[in-house]
Amino acid sequence: MKVDQVPQEENRTLGGHRKGVYARDASGKLVLVPSKGWEVEEIVTVQAVDVFHAQAEAARTRAAAGQSSPLEYWMYSRRMDVEMLAQVSGLWQWRIRRHLRPAVFVRLSPKILARYAEALGLPTETIRHLPERA
Repeated sequence: MKVDQVPQEENRTLGGHRKGVYARDASGKLVLVPSKGWEVEEIVTVQAVDVFHAQAEAARTRAAAGQSSPLEYWMYSRRMDVEMLAQVSGLWQWRIRRHLRPAVFVRLSPKILARYAEALGLPTETIRHLPERA
């Protein structure tokens, strides 16, 4: 894409901010150009957020029924999946999947809970429970 072709369509998911996009200048070199985003990107972002919202609500239902741990709800509500939570927390994916089981989750050490809390950006006590419904 050339510098003058970088979309400037006011993507509402960027919240009025701009982001950097690489494009080729007149001499053919890659340069960083500010962009306001474009419609296709906005549509895809909104769809992805809707999927995470649906996953969080399904996880809330499973956790309330005792079929999953609150960790699953918090993971999806923070727009993460097992792979991303593993990358952020430094835990193996198989361990995270194991910790999604309620019987295993309630026995987690404070050290592991603290790693999850830091990765999710929540207080340790918060991830132990589901939030109250509004």
